Amino acid sequence: MRVLLDRKPTSPSQLANDMGMTRGAITKLADRLLAKGLIDREASPDDGRSHTLRLTAQGADLVPKLAALADENGEECFGHLSDRDRSAMLRILKEAVTRLGLTAIPID
Repeated sequence: MRVLLDRKPTSPSQLANDMGMTRGAITKLADRLLAKGLIDREASPDDGRSHTLRLTAQGADLVPKLAALADENGEECFGHLSDRDRSAMLRILKEAVTRLGLTAIPID
């Protein structure tokens, strides 16, 4: 939802590329957000076979609240780490992802 906040309506495939997720994962996530009324799906003005996603007003109102919660959680979990330790942790996690060949972000 953060990614959609300041964007014009965007195709699921573009979101997948920008977020490093599979199109299937984006579709599952979009279906859940649609059911909650947080995003809208519209036919693409450029290609009637495809569609775009955009935040609803309700979704846009919720993003800052969710972002603040995510930031608080991140600070609670990792705030004690120095910048050097955070960088090392991120490097190690990226190496693990590469070594394991992970290509999709779990959403369930």
